Amino acid sequence: MTENPVFYYRNGCHLCEELAAVLFRGWPAQASAMEWRDVDTDAQWQRLYGNRVPVLCQGEAVVCDLQPDLERISQYFGEMANPL
Repeated sequence: MTENPVFYYRNGCHLCEELAAVLFRGWPAQASAMEWRDVDTDAQWQRLYGNRVPVLCQGEAVVCDLQPDLERISQYFGEMANPL
């Protein structure tokens, strides 16, 4: 069974909001199944990802961070359901 994607974010982060919007538009099924983790609620997440949110992970792999990488997201999630 494939793990759900994980989205590390920070409240009020405009880059996080931008990547979330891209994911919900382009890959709504994966975005709906995503686990959302606020980096400021866990010391380990803060240490690992706090300076580079948003971070999108699939399993152990970092799919993208800081900004959307549509090509890389497509490699993990397949073709976009709704073109941007």
